[in-house]
Amino acid sequence: MTESDVQQSSPRVRFPGISPRAYEHPADKGAMATLRSVPGVADVLKTLNALFNERAERLMAVASHVRVGPSQYPVIDRIRNEAAEILDLQQVPKLYVARDPRVIAQTRGIDEPFIVVSSGLVELFDTEALRFVIGHEMGHVLSGHAVLLTLLDRLLKLQRSVAWVPLGVIGLRAVIAALYEWQRKAELSCDRAGLLVGQDPQASLRAHMYLAGATDLSQIDIPAFLEQAKEYEEVEDIRDSIIKLLAVEQQTHPFAVVRASQLQRWAASEEYRAILTGDYKRRDAEDDGNPLNEDIQGAAKSYKDAWNNSSDPLVKVFSDVGGALSGVADKVFSGFRRRPSDGEQSNEGNNGGTGGDKS
Repeated sequence: MTESDVQQSSPRVRFPGISPRAYEHPADKGAMATLRSVPGVADVLKTLNALFNERAERLMAVASHVRVGPSQYPVIDRIRNEAAEILDLQQVPKLYVARDPRVIAQTRGIDEPFIVVSSGLVELFDTEALRFVIGHEMGHVLSGHAVLLTLLDRLLKLQRSVAWVPLGVIGLRAVIAALYEWQRKAELSCDRAGLLVGQDPQASLRAHMYLAGATDLSQIDIPAFLEQAKEYEEVEDIRDSIIKLLAVEQQTHPFAVVRASQLQRWAASEEYRAILTGDYKRRDAEDDGNPLNEDIQGAAKSYKDAWNNSSDPLVKVFSDVGGALSGVADKVFSGFRRRPSDGEQSNEGNNGGTGGDKS
C-alpha cells in the first residue's frame, strides 16, 4: 500500500456524537442492554479481570507485534485515525500487526481496548477492504464489546483450567454458549460500523469474499457468491438444519456468506441512508425514553422476523412447536385469570350470580 491508496474523490461523512445504538444489530442491542441493566455485572467483570493481567497482555503486544504509527505502516495508521474520527471516538485505540498467516482481526482489553490485525490479513486485503475491517474493530470499541470479548477469552481459559470439575464445566459452557450467541450478533453490528467508516458497500463485500477464501477477485462472481448465502439459508432437509445448528454452536462469527448477505441488505436500507444524512441516535441523548425496553423489544422482533421469514425446516418446527406451546400456555393462564377467588365465589352464590361451576 502507498499513501495514494487512501485517497478518495469525495470526503467521507463524519458522525459527531454517534451512539452505537444507531447501527447495532437488534439482537446485539438487546443482549448488551440487558447485561448493562443487571446489578453487580460490573463487579463480576472487575473480579474476573483481577484474575488476569491486562497490563501484561498490552505489554506482550508491544513486545511481539508491530505497533502501527506514523513511521510504521503509515497508511494503516492514517486509516486508523480516520476511522476513529468518523465514529467520533474520544481516544484512538492502538493498533498492532501480528505475524500470523491466518486472516484475523480482533479487539481486546477492558481498561484500554486495542486492536490486533494479522499480517495475513494485511497482505491479502486491498486498502478499502482493510478500511472496512479497521472500522469494524472500531465499532467493537465504540459499542463496548471489548469488555465481553475479553471476558469470553478469559472464560475459555478458565474452562480449560477447571475441566476436571464436571459441574464447573457445565456452568461455564452455558455462559460461554450465551456469549458466543451474543458475539455472532455483535459481529453483524460491527460490520455495519465498518460500512459506516468506509461508506463503500463493494469494499465490505470484497472483505467478506476474502474471508471466505477469495484470493484473485477476477475469478469470483459476486452474484454467485451471494447466491451461496441464499442456498445456505434456504436448506430444505432437516438434516442440513441440524448440521448448521451444530456447526455454528461454537463459532465466534457468522459464516462469511451470511455476513455478506446481511450487510448488503442493510446497505440498501433506509436506516443506513438516514445515518449518512445525519439522522441517527446520539450519545448525548442516551437517557431519553426507555432504551432498555426498546432494545429488548427490538431483539425479540428481530428473532421473530428471522424465524418467520426463514425457510429452514428445523426453524419451522421450532416455530410451530413454540406457537403451539404458547397457545396452550395462554389457554391455561386465561383459565386461571377467569377463575374467581373463593371470596368471589361465595359472593356470587349469595347474590345469585351466574359465574362458573362451583365444586
